[in-house]
Amino acid sequence: MIPASLFAEDDLLPLSGLQHLAFCERQWALIHLERAWSENHLTAEGRVLHERVGVITARGLPLRSLRIGISGQADAVEFYRSSLGATLPGRAGTWLPIPVEYKRGRKKPGDCDQIQLCAQALCLEEMFAIEVPQGALFYATPRRRTAVEFTAALRSRTEMLCARMQTLHRLKATPAPIYTKGCESCSLTEGCLPKALAARPSVAQYLSQAFLEI
Repeated sequence: MIPASLFAEDDLLPLSGLQHLAFCERQWALIHLERAWSENHLTAEGRVLHERVGVITARGLPLRSLRIGISGQADAVEFYRSSLGATLPGRAGTWLPIPVEYKRGRKKPGDCDQIQLCAQALCLEEMFAIEVPQGALFYATPRRRTAVEFTAALRSRTEMLCARMQTLHRLKATPAPIYTKGCESCSLTEGCLPKALAARPSVAQYLSQAFLEI
């Protein structure tokens, strides 16, 4: 768990970067430090999409956490009537927020999507001063909704990645590539050149080899 110190507004980093960092630190740096690719951001205005009995769905809800230093917005947040929830302006009773993230493709290997969703929950918990126990991921292929429980392990990993993201941003250094099978599915492979750069010997290796030859 990272310390509970508060970040300043200007130090908050994009929540969306966590899924990139969880996949590959170099990918995160290429996108968020070197601006190799920019995401399309939706409007920052939260608006109610629709309301049915006992449920309010809001899209584009602004999110932030001064404790872990991130900000962004949710695809959707569903508010359910619950005694464990928080009050909402202009609404009677108390409501429990459940973040819902929509993905265009299939479920990816690893926990990148779960981490991004958990980060949204951590923001909601700080904003509404309640506990958010779970969220949901909806994958377009197949059209299926999967519940995600925010376990202690997932929360801890998410917070550690937030701390790591702040460190990399402060250092302004792009990590060297480490080639894995996941590189083949990365849209930045051509610019990253993981096979070529990862194969190059480091300065230390070069000097060591040179001394051996001498």
